[in-house]
Amino acid sequence: MSHLRTACALLAVAAVLGGCAGSSDGGDATTPSTQAAADPLGNGRPVTIAFGGDVHFEEGLKARLAADPKTALDPLPRLLKGADLSVVNLETAVTADGSCPSRQEKQFSFATTPSAFTALRAAGVDAVSMANNHGLDCGRAGLEQTLAADKDAGLPLIGVGADRDAAFRPFTRTIDGQRIAIVAASQVLDDNLRGEWMATDSEGGMATARDLGGLVTAVRTARAKADTVVVFLHWGTELQQCPNTQQPQLLRLLQQAGADLVVGSHAHVLLGAGYSGRTYVAYGLGNLAFYAKGAPRTDSGVLQVTVTGRRVDKAVWRPATIQNGLPIPLEGGARRSAIDAWHALRDCTGLAAKPSGAYQQLAG
Repeated sequence: MSHLRTACALLAVAAVLGGCAGSSDGGDATTPSTQAAADPLGNGRPVTIAFGGDVHFEEGLKARLAADPKTALDPLPRLLKGADLSVVNLETAVTADGSCPSRQEKQFSFATTPSAFTALRAAGVDAVSMANNHGLDCGRAGLEQTLAADKDAGLPLIGVGADRDAAFRPFTRTIDGQRIAIVAASQVLDDNLRGEWMATDSEGGMATARDLGGLVTAVRTARAKADTVVVFLHWGTELQQCPNTQQPQLLRLLQQAGADLVVGSHAHVLLGAGYSGRTYVAYGLGNLAFYAKGAPRTDSGVLQVTVTGRRVDKAVWRPATIQNGLPIPLEGGARRSAIDAWHALRDCTGLAAKPSGAYQQLAG
């Protein structure tokens, strides 16, 4: 059965290897479609989705979480305000008591308590991706505790699960009649942890881009059912503010599978955003609530994207700077300068300020 599924998944990858448009924007201004008459708009109602980067609960954030989970992430709610749906990357294991039952062989390992889920919900976060290089820092034993804690907390997790199907299963929500689907996966995975971390048909784990057929199939399946398809990735090279050579290659496959938005994190710095054809891409959201020290690590913010079905209507960057682990929203001239700097990051991405070409139509 596993061999059959793998073969079918590889066929799905082959089906999308046919070429794609390449260009992208993001920013503080509306970027309307140039082909409105042909846009598949769902029911025609706009939905705004907020995306944030890396979150964990180390150093000062650990103390804040212990003191009061409901205010631990203030002032994050100010950055998320106005969105219909908010998603961030949770870069830590969550265990019953915050200890690590099976600490993995890696340089940095993070673990926190289930009160992290309380903090995220209180801040206005609706779903979190844990498909990253810290979600299984405590091994499969830790993941079991994460899934159990999340079941009690009721905060949807994306990109991890009790088996392969669950790990690749999208988060779905219908907002004002528009069907939103978000698939999460990590392109970052240490070679020595591959066997322990990748979800299989019989074991829990993470959705990864190394299971390329599984990822492409998940996006294609979501495309067939949703008005808007988002892929939230953990990808890129740490501290590098331009995409590496692997990212555009993966983006091409996701575009052809039907992704409308592709956003990601991992580099711990901001990367540029814009359009590749009709797909809006944000290569790197940076740190959101993290023990970052010094720019550019402390350059932070939230990306709010308004979509109407497959059409991206507007992308707005709400800049912040990290102080004591928390994203402090910028105001006035500092805000304007940060937005300009964020736009300038597009220069090395190969993305465009405006959409172009046609939407990818799936065959069969």
